Amino acid sequence: MQRRRKSVDSNSLIVMTPMIDVMTVLLAVFVVTAPMLTSGIDLDLPKAGHSAMSGDDHAIQIGVDSGGRYFVGKEQHSKKEIVNRLIAMRGENPKLTIMINGDKSANYGAVMSIMGALKDAGFQKVGLRTKIEN
Repeated sequence: MQRRRKSVDSNSLIVMTPMIDVMTVLLAVFVVTAPMLTSGIDLDLPKAGHSAMSGDDHAIQIGVDSGGRYFVGKEQHSKKEIVNRLIAMRGENPKLTIMINGDKSANYGAVMSIMGALKDAGFQKVGLRTKIEN
């Protein structure tokens, strides 16, 4: 009696290594971007009309406080650091949207400075967040 060996076609095997690599990269992207998605500092946003931009939930939020300091989440960063981090993120997501949350008593120059730096870096979707006026 002879035993038959089951032959396995090499094309039918599932290779797990590339899938694990992709999942690791995706995990790293989410770990880096998650803190940037919410503004963690308290700002008193300026009021605008009924068509005010309240912000995109998926946009990266940059805060400018009354002292002209820049924040991503609760962490303070320089303008250059923020722009460099966003340029790196744009490689993963070319349709990146950015919302600038400027405190109503923030220096206009500080708000426009970060907006100009982002525009100079090639970001097209940059907005200013406001509150809806009652």
